[in-house]
Amino acid sequence: MGKATVRLGKDNYTTEIRSGNHIYYADEPVDGGGKDAGPTPTDMAMGALGACIAITMRLYAERKGWDLQAVEIDLDFERFKGKEYPMYEGDERYVHEIRKGIKLEGNLTDEQKERILEIGGKCPVHRLIATPAFFVEKLLEEEL
Repeated sequence: MGKATVRLGKDNYTTEIRSGNHIYYADEPVDGGGKDAGPTPTDMAMGALGACIAITMRLYAERKGWDLQAVEIDLDFERFKGKEYPMYEGDERYVHEIRKGIKLEGNLTDEQKERILEIGGKCPVHRLIATPAFFVEKLLEEEL
């Protein structure tokens, strides 16, 4: 399970993120009012998805003893109006199309490549994004 604590101060959009023993930052670009002190939250989401897919592919290939030398994934997404997206039949106002360009390096058969691609699509972050999620929120009291 993933966990993060996020803190945004009052002066700008630079956001400190703490995950385990790691501290990193998200921000908005200068033309969006930020200081460009880190990637945007959506860029981080694409990075997290790509990292999870690549790691899952490597774990699977290692378990199978396959020669996967490297994985490179280019990700982007686009938002569409739900009613205008050809493959969507639900009631959501917007849907997102996530595009993945994946390069697998190594001495792999076509069947191995196909299986690695299939397994990559089952990584935890992919499942988090692709399956229904429910948000449970509670307002914490301000510390004095």
